Amino acid sequence: MSRAAQIFLYCYGEPALLDNYVKALTAAGACPAVHRDTAAAVGCGALLLPGGYDSDPALYGQENTACRRIDLDRDRAELALIRQFAAAGKPILGICRGHQLLNIAFGGNLIQDLPTKADHEDTPEGDRLHETSVAPGSFLAPLYGAGAVVTSAHHQGTGRLGAPLRAVQWTADGVVEALVHESLPVFGVQWHPERQAYGRARAGAAEGALLLEWFCALAAEK
Repeated sequence: MSRAAQIFLYCYGEPALLDNYVKALTAAGACPAVHRDTAAAVGCGALLLPGGYDSDPALYGQENTACRRIDLDRDRAELALIRQFAAAGKPILGICRGHQLLNIAFGGNLIQDLPTKADHEDTPEGDRLHETSVAPGSFLAPLYGAGAVVTSAHHQGTGRLGAPLRAVQWTADGVVEALVHESLPVFGVQWHPERQAYGRARAGAAEGALLLEWFCALAAEK
């Protein structure tokens, strides 16, 4: 039996903010390591970048026109972790904000306010659901086939992709829902697998546990 992977999550505020991720990763067979001190990431097999509010647009050379509740200390800490894990060739999974931060880290930029944000932001009832298409041969294809219904709760999106990244999932209006590094085990999804898995599985949505368990298995190999 393979050992459970230690997956690092940066604790940017109250630990309770990461409860959904911790519960989902634990259910997927991993050992989440939640710390404010980034030095605790040494020895972990993988990095998970969770969702949250917007990153500082100065990081990708833009003035702030629509970003909300920027936490530059968090941006800097997570960007340093991306560099650390990428240099070691260890798996990284970015979710929502984390997906966007990966694009920033590899030289891309963001659309600060999607023109179709009304179709992507959450509602008082919770996340929206929408259909997406998946690129054949991508890391998502063996899990979800040619498409998947996923959660949506964001007003920003990836703009120009960083040079080593490519898009592998899209909404009908062209918003990038997943990306992958061309040579490193670095993956991002704009949607929330932890909010459509296990005790939080959503009727009508793809099973998020498939992605989480795949990532945890990949991390266990490192």
